[in-house]
Amino acid sequence: MSLNISDKGDTMSQLEKAKARLRLSPLDYTYSEARSLLRKIGYAEYNKGKTSGSRVKFYRARDNSIVLLHKPHPGDQMSPGAIDSLKNMLERSGDL
Repeated sequence: MSLNISDKGDTMSQLEKAKARLRLSPLDYTYSEARSLLRKIGYAEYNKGKTSGSRVKFYRARDNSIVLLHKPHPGDQMSPGAIDSLKNMLERSGDL
């Protein structure tokens, strides 16, 4: 028997899949994934100016929430500490 993942009742939404992945604290979690998840839960990305370097601010107007992330370079993979920090912040806010 094969599972048809196109069945609406058997699939998770993209948002739920993104949340589930972050809950696992995977070592290969990327800044691109974090940015996508934050956008899906209502955050907008703002650079902090020309002198901000790799610091990026995400702001959500409905509750004046701010998330600050370090944009990794040269690659896209986030550090384990940054992943845990993001996960903990979203759990505390009820978003995860």
